[in-house]
Amino acid sequence: MSNTSSKTEDSRYWGFQVLWWLAYGAIGVVINIANGETVRSVVLVHVLWIAASIGMTDVFRREIERRRAERPISRLWPLLLGGSLLIGLLQTGLVVGATSTIAPVSSNPWSLVSLAALGWGMWLGTGIWTMLYIRFTEKRRQEEREVNLRLAVSEAELRALEAQINPHFLFNCLNSIRALVVENPVRAQDMITRLANIFRYNLHREPTHTVPLAAEVEVVSDYLALESVRFEDRLRVQLAISAEAGRTPVPSMLLQALVENALKHGIAPLPGGGDLLIRAENNRETTVIEVENSGQLGMADASEAGGVGLTNTRERLRLLYGGRASLQLRNRDGGHVVATVSIPANVPA
Repeated sequence: MSNTSSKTEDSRYWGFQVLWWLAYGAIGVVINIANGETVRSVVLVHVLWIAASIGMTDVFRREIERRRAERPISRLWPLLLGGSLLIGLLQTGLVVGATSTIAPVSSNPWSLVSLAALGWGMWLGTGIWTMLYIRFTEKRRQEEREVNLRLAVSEAELRALEAQINPHFLFNCLNSIRALVVENPVRAQDMITRLANIFRYNLHREPTHTVPLAAEVEVVSDYLALESVRFEDRLRVQLAISAEAGRTPVPSMLLQALVENALKHGIAPLPGGGDLLIRAENNRETTVIEVENSGQLGMADASEAGGVGLTNTRERLRLLYGGRASLQLRNRDGGHVVATVSIPANVPA
């Protein structure tokens, strides 16, 4: 719930509290004066009663909210009935005690019938208060529970998608290093250091699932260094990342998925290898990231998402941004394929 809506709801609640118990107390004042009680004593007793009623029902309200956060309202009827009854008994005891103290004892003959009538009136007032409170707040609480449930589901889906990406990514890196261990131990050590950087990056990702694009570029640079063992001079890389775009939060592993797809489906099948261009810039309120590679996209490839890579990326964009983000894969003149991601540009100050 936003701060504005929370303040509005609090204002309405306290307005309801004051008006309800003032109105209910006014009824009691009229009845008591009509029965011959002195105005001064009746008003004083009811002022104390109204203040106490507001305090007790507010404590009751807090308990209702605490329990309602854990279970549906249909399972709270024992609490609602029992709490209303307890408050009614406390209100009755307060009225009897205050009246006996303030007014002469001779003018307060409390018979069983009058006590029962008073107790019934107190319980009725608190019971109606409880029903009205539940009636006017349950819709909002139900909406909050549904929103929290959707967020929890989205969080679980995001973590499942990230878990799919990471092993796939890391196994490819290990395969690239394996050939170097015997042939070039020094370079193998450098590649292992880069792999350690990638492990560290994966283990310390932000809990919000987003990282600055610049951090993505760093880990992709390590990944491309590892892949250069396999491709050698068949892989030619160019980077063009604007400073503003580099500060933009993006889904973690987003750039890695695009680059891996470009290598696997675009450059790897080409005997002479190809070019890989990574560009990113901010365009008003949108950050546009492009990964362009040599190759050609067939009709079947255009409709597919490259297995785990692009299918996963599209789903993560949907979960994080809804309809405000997109991923397109298309051919570009000159024998190149371009993957374009557009996401909201939220550059921190």
